[in-house]
Amino acid sequence: MKQTGDLSAYLRSSLYIDFSTPTVAACARELAGGSDNEQQLVRNCFEFVRDKIRHSVDFKLNPVTCRASDVLLHGTGYCYAKSHLLAALLRANGIPAGLCYQRLSLHGNGAPFCLHGLNAVHLADIGWLRLDGRGNKPGVNARFEPPKEFLAFRVDAPGEYDLPEIWPEPLPCVIQALEAHTDYAELLAELPDIDPATARTAP
Repeated sequence: MKQTGDLSAYLRSSLYIDFSTPTVAACARELAGGSDNEQQLVRNCFEFVRDKIRHSVDFKLNPVTCRASDVLLHGTGYCYAKSHLLAALLRANGIPAGLCYQRLSLHGNGAPFCLHGLNAVHLADIGWLRLDGRGNKPGVNARFEPPKEFLAFRVDAPGEYDLPEIWPEPLPCVIQALEAHTDYAELLAELPDIDPATARTAP
């Protein structure tokens, strides 16, 4: 995975990773309560987003959310939006967190493709580790068991890629897709995609 040596960008509150909002800050404090160590705190945040925030498509829920605070407010989001909330909860607790993407085949056999959003967290004893809070279901069993990664999806179909970058902010194409739709089904028909050859280390 690629990122700059300076971790400060992965600790900031921003428009979409808005942990400075009272609701996100309060949730982050609550998740930190009772944590004995960094990994337990990360686990608390990860499992909250994975299990308590419902995936928009799995549960057929609206509205389409984007900002971390809206994901928390409505309790639902696409994988991209859920990754914004997880990054916000981790950063609010002083743990560097970024955004990662995979390019996946929608049907597992080539085109069409779409991006899948997940996170990377910087652990003091391990370094960067990806984790995927999109929400488990039959065939998906993402979990936090460092130092190994257990993600929601494997990249193995022709044309699929792990984008190696760790972005401090969401990709513009992801924001554009989320903000252009209010209905989850409409977005499902127009999921964001990117040619990995043109990806950059910053949006």
